[in-house]
Amino acid sequence: MRFLVTGGAGFIGAALANRLAAEGHEVRALDDLSAGDPSRLHADISFTRGDVNDIPKLWTLLQGVECVYHLAARVSVSESMLYPRDYNAVNVGGTVAVLEAMRDAGVRRVVLSSSGAVYGEQATQPLHEDMLPDPRSPYAVSKLAAEGYLRVMGIRWGMETVSLRIFNAYGPGQQLPAAHPPVIPSFLRHALRGGSLVINGDGAQTRDYIYIDDVVTAMIAAATAVGIDRTVINVGSGVETSVNDLITAIGSALGKPLSPLYVRNQDGGVSRMCADLRRAADWLGFTPKIGLAEGLARTVAHDPRFAFAAK
Repeated sequence: MRFLVTGGAGFIGAALANRLAAEGHEVRALDDLSAGDPSRLHADISFTRGDVNDIPKLWTLLQGVECVYHLAARVSVSESMLYPRDYNAVNVGGTVAVLEAMRDAGVRRVVLSSSGAVYGEQATQPLHEDMLPDPRSPYAVSKLAAEGYLRVMGIRWGMETVSLRIFNAYGPGQQLPAAHPPVIPSFLRHALRGGSLVINGDGAQTRDYIYIDDVVTAMIAAATAVGIDRTVINVGSGVETSVNDLITAIGSALGKPLSPLYVRNQDGGVSRMCADLRRAADWLGFTPKIGLAEGLARTVAHDPRFAFAAK
């Protein structure tokens, strides 16, 4: 098949594009390089630097494409609190631009990278797709809005649309920006440097951590699965892990005990998150293969930033 991956030089986008190329598909990748790195892409992938809101550029890239993976987005919950207009412009406006360009180019299917953050605070776990979303950040709002545009425009314009609510993805190569870094690579870096692992709240808050290879497997299945038009599907590990337990697991992966520093007067975010994976199993044939301990070991072993320091 012929694919376009927006955000194709980012953490998930590059892993997805490389897997698709390795399986023999023709892959085009678009990224503005605000966070991505095209050097991580396989040589067979056609890379274009550009803005996801640039519709003429999208028209060119969409010619002959059978499926779009739309991953271009700003992705930090905490950063979105500071720059909600930017998150709306990229995450919502960019999604609408992709859909308009797809309509004009005659592309029939799009798979959106949404987020488990749309659920917000819920009374019960695990989180299933029929729950009423309760987004607690501009980032989560932008992802929920993108899902809404996908569904409505898909109906109006005759496109097949699938939204994958991806939970906390991690693995080798995950970006580590100076501000608002993702939790797992941030903790690994600080632990290896002998720094403090700062936890907001008491560390009892839980998240669902899913290794990058499992995320990519689910995404690839969504490109060709039948009967999933206009659906929302969770992509997670199905395992609920507290931040305290994550610290213990990271210490085990590094072979050293870690002592976190608690900032108890800071908000730790929603109290619990764990993905219900029944729909992913039934509709995508997806079951995660890599548990947290193995995923952390792979991250340390295969990410040069951590492997060198861990020796």
